[in-house]
Amino acid sequence: MALPQQSGAIGRPILDPAFTTLRFGELASLRRRDIDTAGRVVLVQRAQAEMQDGKLFDKAPKSAAGVRPVAFPDEILADVIEHLERYAGAGRDGHVFLGPQGGQLRRSNFRDDWIKARMDAGIAGNVHFHDLRHTGNTLAAAGASTRELMTRMGHSTARAALIYQHMTAGRDRAIADRLGSMIRKQQGDAGT
Repeated sequence: MALPQQSGAIGRPILDPAFTTLRFGELASLRRRDIDTAGRVVLVQRAQAEMQDGKLFDKAPKSAAGVRPVAFPDEILADVIEHLERYAGAGRDGHVFLGPQGGQLRRSNFRDDWIKARMDAGIAGNVHFHDLRHTGNTLAAAGASTRELMTRMGHSTARAALIYQHMTAGRDRAIADRLGSMIRKQQGDAGT
């Protein structure tokens, strides 16, 4: 995900919500200790919230299911490591993502950087940051069970997971091929 860095510039894609499906508040509250680079896992333990007076605090995720490990692809590991080395706050409790001036990431200071990153990438103005989570959940749904998707997303009910399990291009063919494989296996077992 292109997130603002200490200089205010947009950084390399890392911990992309399309690959981790984390919410903004979960990303903003991540600490260095929450990233297991050896296991390629992000441990979601909290979510950032903002008071009306602007004060930031960490709270429990939306539900108990929100506390979870989320694996990320090997293909973004180098970007994650580089980000931790160059841009994250210091120490085990340093925030993984910082605002343009080096403070905690806020929705208000992130918005302008998101718009700039989106424009630089040639992405239409109606794409919101949360749409990356939706894309990631849709991609994850192809081949995942409802329970697996619920766990990855941090949901305690199937209702939200089912939103993402709509038919994707080619998925009907994959289902039919899997059924055919089951038939072939059954025929093979019956012939022996």
